[in-house]
Amino acid sequence: MARVLILAGDASEALETVYPYQRLLEEGHEVHLAAPSKKKIQLVVHDFEEGFDTYTEKPGYLWDADLAFCDVRPEDYAALVIPGGRAPEYLRYDTHVRRIVDHFIGERKLIAVQCHGPLILAATGALKGRRTAGWPTVAADLEAAGACYSGDEVVVDDNLVSGLAWPAHPAWMRKVVALLREHAPA
Repeated sequence: MARVLILAGDASEALETVYPYQRLLEEGHEVHLAAPSKKKIQLVVHDFEEGFDTYTEKPGYLWDADLAFCDVRPEDYAALVIPGGRAPEYLRYDTHVRRIVDHFIGERKLIAVQCHGPLILAATGALKGRRTAGWPTVAADLEAAGACYSGDEVVVDDNLVSGLAWPAHPAWMRKVVALLREHAPA
């Protein structure tokens, strides 16, 4: 089966990190989570509460990173997953994250992003002319980077599978799993 890389950090959304991690393991893939350093990262829970104009954020799981971004050899992976949360807001500036993303874009490998995750692709210029979903509050950033933003639950644009946010997990992961089978058959 394929090796899949997840890029995460402190304040990555818990469901958007843990669900694909476990779902891809369930499919038999080898999954590694990379973070700024090899440590326990603090995931967060974004939820919707009555009376709030936006989502709320609470501490989530602590999760072990398997390796640091600087140690990632992107050529060893068939697919890349980038969860949302606040982490993409600062991870997009990491030179190793940009190196990793550039490899996946250049080799046209499968990339799956959700919620705020497309911000990382936008920062590398990888969304120019591409159609993508994402959380509505990042739409202007994605469009400024040349993307065609869609409020659809899931968007597939060639090797890019993007999702609105964790409520879209079932539809998003169905597409991710199907494309992974197509792009990296066992």
